[in-house]
Amino acid sequence: MAAQVLGKALVSSKWLAEAVKAGRVGAGLRVLDASWYPPQERNARQEFRESHIPGASFFDIEECRDKSSPYDFMLPSEAGFADYVGQLGIGNDTHVVVYDGDKLGTFYAPRAWWMFRVFGHRQVSVLNGGFKNWVKEGHPVTAEVSQPLPAVFKAKLDKSLLKTFEEMMENVGSKQFQVVDSRPEGRFRGTELDQGLESGHIPGAVNMPFQSFLTETGHEKSVEEIQQMFREKKVDLSKPLTITCRKGVTACHIALAAFLCGKPDVSIYDGSWSEWFHRAPPEYKVSEMKRNRA
Repeated sequence: MAAQVLGKALVSSKWLAEAVKAGRVGAGLRVLDASWYPPQERNARQEFRESHIPGASFFDIEECRDKSSPYDFMLPSEAGFADYVGQLGIGNDTHVVVYDGDKLGTFYAPRAWWMFRVFGHRQVSVLNGGFKNWVKEGHPVTAEVSQPLPAVFKAKLDKSLLKTFEEMMENVGSKQFQVVDSRPEGRFRGTELDQGLESGHIPGAVNMPFQSFLTETGHEKSVEEIQQMFREKKVDLSKPLTITCRKGVTACHIALAAFLCGKPDVSIYDGSWSEWFHRAPPEYKVSEMKRNRA
């Protein structure tokens, strides 16, 4: 099966539906709904209560984060992550499948996928096509909320998959690794506001909007298509690569895409533009809007 060939980074709705039907969801296989939406638009937890994949638990990205940080969705501590996912019945031998209910097909699920990987867990997959396609294909849903037995999860932060503000600052001059920005073109160029912030990008970054990695149906594009996209942007997958975005979420789409191409060592700048905007000196923020005003 393709999911196994790709190191289980993606699983199909068919594969997961068969696992659900066979009663395999439990200590060895946990399913997580990692949906998040702007509060004024949708209520992710309420939607989960009303309809989700049988046996799934809700992975609350608002809870599983560093609440002391001024920036959105920064990684929690090792102990914080271990305790949170342990309460969801996840141990170090559990295969975790994450999905979300975004209209695109997938939005926040790759962030949850990366969080497990950065804390040392390799048996984690994204449901290709998300909940939208699960429902569209006629697979079962339920409003019954399962109560998994807590498990022990030992987390160890893999710093090779993570970049800090200081490392990003140093890289502007040293160019030790490539930087790709996954935000929409207007926000990258600085021609439109980025959720209230003036936009722009880190010097030397290349723009690859995350939505370009998805098909019209909301599935991941083929490995061949993804490889061609990287080639067209002159991104060399044989060399170090870091992804940034607005708050460390959509960047994980590109880490997943690169993983599918055989590159498992892509790092994420967790603070992304929300941190860079507030901490970097003005000359380190490239913006067409700023140039036009000048």
